[in-house]
Amino acid sequence: MLMLPGTLLVELGVPLSLLLFSGSWLLAITSSLTLLLLLWLLARYNWKLYVATCLRTDMADITKSYLSACGSCFWVAECGGQVVGTVCALPVKNPPLGKKQLKLFHLSVAKEHRGEGIAKNLVRTVLQFARDQGYVEVVLETNIIQHSALALYQGMGFRKMGHYFMNIIWRLAGVPIFHLMYQLPSV
Repeated sequence: MLMLPGTLLVELGVPLSLLLFSGSWLLAITSSLTLLLLLWLLARYNWKLYVATCLRTDMADITKSYLSACGSCFWVAECGGQVVGTVCALPVKNPPLGKKQLKLFHLSVAKEHRGEGIAKNLVRTVLQFARDQGYVEVVLETNIIQHSALALYQGMGFRKMGHYFMNIIWRLAGVPIFHLMYQLPSV
């Protein structure tokens, strides 16, 4: 989030403006640190809100949400008897032009196991499942803050199909949520 153009402009512009108008280095440095703290709190708040919502809704009952519906699934990656990653998928209701689409949800890998190829293998598992079930596309949503996830998906062949903003705060901060799509090869 700190590398977004709007954030950089605010993070550099506000302290510089305060320095030029007040002549106080202390005020400029304090404002810069305050802005960093506010950005951190904003990102943390929205992430915690997302996780809490997921734990109250679909992730509260994984069997009901992902294992009961036809054409859906939930996968777990393990290492040493511990869960180190998860991903789930559901058929898209009312897909465009009657295309059979599968939506990838909740790809997650434990911090201490990132960089080991677990996320890539979980996505490959979803793609293979989609092929086996006769889907023509796999879709998902992610945001610009999750730059490593975005890079993973695009590196695996997912394409950006559009974006939206979760709320006015994310619009002002320049944090879009991207719609990504992977076209499965026809057999």
